[in-house]
Amino acid sequence: MSTTSAASGSKKPVVLILAIIGVLAIIVGILYMVGATPAFLNIGSHVHNKGGGHLIRGAVAIVVGLGLGVFAFIQNKKS
Repeated sequence: MSTTSAASGSKKPVVLILAIIGVLAIIVGILYMVGATPAFLNIGSHVHNKGGGHLIRGAVAIVVGLGLGVFAFIQNKKS
């Protein structure tokens, strides 16, 4: 077994976890944009401003999800 195959085998779980978190972030971002977020994601948001910032939070979540997806894709291509 060479060192390159051992190193690429250890990256697979990390790539899978990054991809799953990226997809979940995109889903949460879409839920924020639509305004259908579950109650556990709105903790503390009712204190400062009622309903404000959902578009910003949604956009940030989608950008983070896409960034994680691209990073996972690049890491998968390297192996």
